[in-house]
Amino acid sequence: MLTAAATAVAGIGLLPVQASAAEVPVGLGSYSDTRPAGESGPENNMGGAVTPKVTDAVADEPVPTNDWWSSLVFQRYPGNPYSEAMYGHPLTYKAVSGGLEVGYPTNPTIVGDDRQYEYAHRADLTLGVSGLASPDTKADGWSDWTVTPYWADGSRTLRATIGHGSPFVYAEGTGGDAQVTTASAPEVFADDGNVLGVTVGGNHYGLFAPSGSDWDVSGTRISADLGGEEYFSVAVLPDADALADYRTYAFSFVTGSDVEWEYDSAAGAVDATYTLRTEAREGSETGTLQALYRHQWLNTTDELTSHTYVSPRGTMKVREGASFTTSQAVTGVLPGLPETSAVNKDRLAELIAEVSGAADPFDGASDTYWTGKGLGKIAQLVPLAEQAGDTAARDKLLGLLKGKLEQWFTVGGGAEFSYDKDWRTLIGYPASYGSDKELNDHHFHYGYYVMAAAIVAQHDPEWAGDSAWGGMVKELIRDSANPSRTDDKYPFLRGFDVYAGHSWAAGHQGFAAGNNQESSSESVNLSAGLILWGSATGDTSLRDLGVYLLTTESESIRQYWFDADEEVFPEGYSHKTVGMVWGSGGSYSTWWTANPEEIHGINVLPVTGGSLHLARDKAAITRNLAYLEQQNGGPPVEWRDLLWEFQALADPAAAKAAYEADGGTYTPEEGESRAHTYHWIHTLAEIGAPDTDVTADSPTAAVFAKDGTRTYAAHNHTDAPQTVTFSDGTTLDVPARSSASGN
Repeated sequence: MLTAAATAVAGIGLLPVQASAAEVPVGLGSYSDTRPAGESGPENNMGGAVTPKVTDAVADEPVPTNDWWSSLVFQRYPGNPYSEAMYGHPLTYKAVSGGLEVGYPTNPTIVGDDRQYEYAHRADLTLGVSGLASPDTKADGWSDWTVTPYWADGSRTLRATIGHGSPFVYAEGTGGDAQVTTASAPEVFADDGNVLGVTVGGNHYGLFAPSGSDWDVSGTRISADLGGEEYFSVAVLPDADALADYRTYAFSFVTGSDVEWEYDSAAGAVDATYTLRTEAREGSETGTLQALYRHQWLNTTDELTSHTYVSPRGTMKVREGASFTTSQAVTGVLPGLPETSAVNKDRLAELIAEVSGAADPFDGASDTYWTGKGLGKIAQLVPLAEQAGDTAARDKLLGLLKGKLEQWFTVGGGAEFSYDKDWRTLIGYPASYGSDKELNDHHFHYGYYVMAAAIVAQHDPEWAGDSAWGGMVKELIRDSANPSRTDDKYPFLRGFDVYAGHSWAAGHQGFAAGNNQESSSESVNLSAGLILWGSATGDTSLRDLGVYLLTTESESIRQYWFDADEEVFPEGYSHKTVGMVWGSGGSYSTWWTANPEEIHGINVLPVTGGSLHLARDKAAITRNLAYLEQQNGGPPVEWRDLLWEFQALADPAAAKAAYEADGGTYTPEEGESRAHTYHWIHTLAEIGAPDTDVTADSPTAAVFAKDGTRTYAAHNHTDAPQTVTFSDGTTLDVPARSSASGN
């Protein structure tokens, strides 16, 4: 089994960091270990430089950013050295001077002109040590989805391990009694000395102190002498009657969490096992309880209990045991849609020339994001130029990609990457959208570079070698999606939250609503780029990482952005989709506009061969677009091309009709081109929408269906012919380093 911890680190290209040099060579490229003159690194909202807020125990470890708990280590606000609200689900948390606020919000509110639903943090209780008055809170350790905040005031200390899906807070305190302060007078429903059941704010909690201890309730203060021990725990209960079940695991302390994934190409499936590491602090029980999100329990056959919790992601179901496994079918990724007779080659070549022949194909882009968009637009035209038989245009497009990538992959010249040793991150300058000062969006930006490099590697393997330019591509991969936990240069999977099932965008998580992600589709663009890059370079570990990330996030997008089953958004929330997912809920909005076209389109762009997964739920696409027209007062105007392409994944004929009715009057979205939109819509109108019920034994294969006829397509990145086998028994012979399709 491929584990995230052991994912062929050697294949990632671990190159030594030269601490004394301003320019660090990587193959033919380089990055800088100092920021360009006049540029900034991570800072607080007042412009002051910030460094990770961690204890000495983890001072030498790469700090995770872009996580559900990042405000614990990234102090965004000078006046708050603790944390913002952190949404672990089902519990919410906030570090304060006296310890850890804990809440369990079950009643959503609709805010922001009815655009946003949120289960906002509200403290039911604060867990701590009597007398604790810490000047700050630091991270004392972390794992794949758990974290351990630490408080110290010179006389007292507190450590509390918290995590996604955990109904427990596992605490260790010194210098005083265990103390739980409630927000209102608690109602005691069970008292068995060291085990206390209380109801606060309508929520039920179990409090567990070492055997021989007794909890004392005095007003809103509950305390227990730990009797020489240093541990206690608190659990939110699904109901008061569950206290006995939770008592069983009260002293089986979680010490860490790990995910392992395995791509079974023959079965066309990816399995992921989520495991909690535990230690018995009392007795011998080492099992535990963990609550699974909807995207997890829908895809597991492991036995679940009858216990459930409310969350912003719908119902969470409780698993008794330290691990569970999910299994999901894999939707393939293609470099481009297959060639058909429906596309006029001369017309396609003319449209490609509009980009390849432009005075500036990158439209003046200078920063990491807009350069990335330009790279993405051009990369999508390379396979189309081949289909048009225009090898000159193909080679020119490849030259444009190489030139721009090499410019960014070399120190100097106005565009470069710089390594920040404090935050263990690679920042591109000129930066944009807080990618430097807030460490935002690296997966969004760098995904475009990886995708473009994958297209180049498909045609020029030597360019992609580690000793050439591939080493710099891998630096970007390690920064944004590092599969290794032992790499001391970059953190494990910086932006991707393996338990939540999707990425987070904000590097600091400095919001009352938690962290957020707007463009889930740009997150998927990185995963699709990993699949194509790994396939083109023969790096199966990176390919399989991309398969795991894309497949997992696809289900999360379906549930949490599109509410495909209509089981996630709370009653009273009228919108049929969200533009942004927050830790506390979701919002029908974007960061820059309330225009419905952008709200819907931001989770579609960029449209590539990695977008085929969206067709898994065609009814959700149709419902999404119908709601867009309702909110828009008619069909889309600004991002027509993107939304036609989205529609074509469910109803190609309707998309083609809308496209043709427009008559070419539309203005392409900044990352799109007329050539790509023309090819996408006419191709799908000819062969049908993706048929995601059929899988393949290759991650670069897909099936389309129209009027009962299936079209099979695949790309072979290897130097030998390949036979791709589909789950319906069909086989497709694909020549070396080529694409093929057939019925």
